[in-house]
Amino acid sequence: MKILVTGATGSVGRMVVDHLVSMGADDIRALSNHPERTAFPPEVEVVEGYLRRPSSLPAAFEGVDRMYLAPALETVTEVVDLARQAGIGQIVDLSGDETTDWLPIAQAVEKSGVGWTHLFTGEFMENTVMWAEQIRTTGEVREPYPAAANAPIAMDDIARVAATVLLGTGHLGATYNLTGPETITRAGRVLALGEALGRDISFVTVPPGEAVALLEPAMGEFAQWYVDGLAAMVEHPQVATTTIADLTGRATTFAEWSVANAEEFR
Repeated sequence: MKILVTGATGSVGRMVVDHLVSMGADDIRALSNHPERTAFPPEVEVVEGYLRRPSSLPAAFEGVDRMYLAPALETVTEVVDLARQAGIGQIVDLSGDETTDWLPIAQAVEKSGVGWTHLFTGEFMENTVMWAEQIRTTGEVREPYPAAANAPIAMDDIARVAATVLLGTGHLGATYNLTGPETITRAGRVLALGEALGRDISFVTVPPGEAVALLEPAMGEFAQWYVDGLAAMVEHPQVATTTIADLTGRATTFAEWSVANAEEFR
């Protein structure tokens, strides 16, 4: 069974390849826009192609049975049509529901007529790295809503689920809502990072407008949306699911992620 991983040099895609290798997959094809820059194990076939350049894809799709589809909104309709024409039997897509910008990916995959499995995810634990400079230089995090809570997910867990689905059976037509294993507040994240670093980190509550101003240099107009989203999570915290553990046997806690990524904040 030939499995194609698109976006194979991206954060999640590279992890999907690694998990497929570790799980014993013996016919992996990795799609890269710059094959000469990759460093995959020798058993991985690397082919040139780019989801945002559909003309580069037919050769990469040839002979593929199942595909991991990285999110690329601009060209998804063309990409999945090419997958159908190539006879690909299943697309495992990284997308989202109607509350996200990624729903059109899931919709296009379903309309294509190819067998599908959707992986819906919320916020990545890796987004917490946005605090790294604050923590390194001031020993504090300045945000408006310490009680805002959600269930962030480790990208490696998403990749492990994707590899599990690509190699398994019984997943056609399934939508998996993936979260981390626990709902944790913003203040709780700061506490976990402090424990991982072995130092005290303060959560400093600031007015929403100040938080927007702090974020605007990096986020632009997205900063206001982001802060509004934090406010919503005070009254409506995200509920954690058990889907990752159900599918793979375990899920990464934020405390575990903090220990593994402590150098980012040190």
